[in-house]
Amino acid sequence: MYTIHEMYDLEHTLAKDYLEQFKYPWEALKGIKDMIIALGATLDPEEYTEVSEHVWIHKTAQVFPSAYLGAPCIIGPDTEVRHCAFIRGSALVGANCVVGNSCELKNVILFDHVQTPHYNYVGDSILGYYSHMGAGSVTSNVKSDKKLVVVHDQEESVETGLKKFGAMLGDYVEVGCNSVLNPGSIIGRNSRVYPTSCVRGVVPADSIYKNTGKVVKQEK
Repeated sequence: MYTIHEMYDLEHTLAKDYLEQFKYPWEALKGIKDMIIALGATLDPEEYTEVSEHVWIHKTAQVFPSAYLGAPCIIGPDTEVRHCAFIRGSALVGANCVVGNSCELKNVILFDHVQTPHYNYVGDSILGYYSHMGAGSVTSNVKSDKKLVVVHDQEESVETGLKKFGAMLGDYVEVGCNSVLNPGSIIGRNSRVYPTSCVRGVVPADSIYKNTGKVVKQEK
């Protein structure tokens, strides 16, 4: 339930060819930096401006003067990077996205139409098409004991070999305000997370995460 093709429509990201190399989305985390540098060199200069080394901004994007864009990163068409946003680097931000005030991005892929609009931290994560993180919701990308992250669901545990791994959000995922997605969290397509939740493990597609240990199917 959490392979790349089960979670994402790859037609909605410039990282399509890169992601197709992998089975599980977290396998792509280690190579995001190199992927962005290689991809940036192929962008049409009529559409993208390289404002500094390895920082490409689409000419229709709006980046507030107070935002910080660390290399490498790509900001897609019609995307808005708001006041005091902090893009630390290794961030591929798609089309029609919002990176809001005081948000921090690091080693991420944001598909098209992703919103991280208010006080969000997103690190070592992939956010699918039309996914949305409510105000104050964050990904926690390192375990408190600093051990390698393991993905847990009800049937199996998958070792990732990664020390830093935030969350994988499928397409059309809604994360409620002030929620924490713990290391190795997987949120399936079309699922919702209630506000102030503390999420661990796998939330299946088409589900609602209400609180710890309680996940229900959505009614159609």
